[in-house]
Order: sequence, then structure tokens, then C-alpha cells
Amino acid sequence: MMLPLAIAEKLQLLAQGEQLPASRLKHAIISEMIAEGIIHERISGRTKITLFIADVAAFNNYLFNKWSIPNLQDYIKTIKNEDATRAELVQASSDSKAATRRTFKGFLVNSYMPIEATLNNDHITICPSPGTFQFICDYEKFIPDTDVVIVGVENAENFTFADQQEYLFPGIKTLFVSRYPQGQSKDLIRWLQSIPNHYVHMGDYDFAGINIYLQEYKKHLGDKAAFFIPENIDWLLEKFGNKSLYDQQQLNKAAIVEEKLLHLIALIHKYKKGLEQEILLAGN
Repeated sequence: MMLPLAIAEKLQLLAQGEQLPASRLKHAIISEMIAEGIIHERISGRTKITLFIADVAAFNNYLFNKWSIPNLQDYIKTIKNEDATRAELVQASSDSKAATRRTFKGFLVNSYMPIEATLNNDHITICPSPGTFQFICDYEKFIPDTDVVIVGVENAENFTFADQQEYLFPGIKTLFVSRYPQGQSKDLIRWLQSIPNHYVHMGDYDFAGINIYLQEYKKHLGDKAAFFIPENIDWLLEKFGNKSLYDQQQLNKAAIVEEKLLHLIALIHKYKKGLEQEILLAGN
């Protein structure tokens, strides 16, 4: 069993001389430390109980013997660091699995045409064979040609069948990137911020899809990001829209300046429908 971060942070406060209400430290680990005499209780009034550590040296010895933690402050710092290596975790707690860490960093890419780029200063061509994708791990050193438009796809099916959406981007070099798995999404945003390429977001045509775009992409990318809206969106919403997507969703408050996006919102209200982006695979 590992020492949870939330408990470790409260124990650090106690070790620094603070007294905390027992109500903030309800956990089996705390109960065990009270029973062992490492944490002490002070009762005031009829019901108020505060906890404190009287012997910091004994507390530190207990941490090391129980959880192999030589330094609680270093342990907390390391656990909170998403980029901590296995070696650093071992140094902090003698347990490389003390916190969940992603085995891979990076994100998936797909394309229906050859896309030229450099990776670690070497020229590469992105063009996965049908039924496969490519995974970019060293994304910090992955640089596509500047005339390539990055298309962020919200739904897995649209990402998988990128070739069925070529008609939406006639004559445009497009590199499709996936929002999933979401554990990789921060890597994708960091990469998009580091390159000059224009970003187009393909999401569902409902309030949830718009919220994702505004909160996860637009606010980080600014003017180089735009929400993709097909020219026949009016007809698509009227013919294929789903009323439940409208009834069950709300648009978060945000300052929206994209005229096409404002027009889309007006259409959603007009028809009181939302539309899932998979409809674009049909080539309507």
C-alpha cells in the first residue's frame, strides 16, 4: 500500500508543527499512526479533537520503516510531478509504482495523403497504411511542413476513417490527430502550441462538442484554431439532427468571436437539435 498524496500533504503540515482537526484526517492510515503513538490527539471541549505530532524524529523513522520514505517533502514533490521517472519514484519511496505514470508520451496521427515532416531533424513521411495509425512519441521534435493543416478529431471513427473525409478538405494537406486517449491530450496541446500550423477542430455539432473545442483547444491556441463546420450544416442539422442532444446539453459561457461558430450555435437553437460528427463519413 502506498501513502496517498492527500494524506502525505496533511502529514507534512503536522510534521511542520501544525495542529489539524481530526475530521480532516479520517483515514485508516491516520488511525494506525494514532494507535502507534506517532500522532497524538488533543481534546478540547466536549467533542473537538485536534491531531499533532510531538516527536518529528519518531515520525520520520516511522515513514521510512513503514513506507520506505526517507524524505516526506521529496516524496510529495515527486508524486505530484507527472514527468517523474521510475528512478525518481524509487528514490522518493523505494517504489516505482507509488504513482501512476504513463508508459508512453505523445499522440496518434493519421493521414490519407503523404505528409512531410521532420522528427529529431530527420525527414519523415507520414502516410499510414490502411488499417494502421502512427504514434508520435518525441512530439517536441516533430515538425510538419508549415502548409499542413492539423485536423483534431473528437470521435474515434472519424479519426480511423480519415480517408472518407478527404472531400471536406479539397486540395489541402491535412494531418489528422486524435483527442484520444485523453491521457495524451496535454501532449497534443503542448505540441500544437509549439508549431505555427493552423489547427481545425472536428467535433460533434452540439453544445458538448463546442464546449470541448472552446475549453480544451481554443483557449490555448487562440486565433490559429477554428471549429470545422461543413457548408451544408443547416441541411444536415435539419435532416439528421438529434433533439436529445439539444435537450440534455448546455453551452458553457464563453466569449466566442468566430462568426461561423456563432452561426452554428444559432442553427442548433433554431432546430433544437445536435448532430454527431460521424454523419460526415457518409459524404452528405
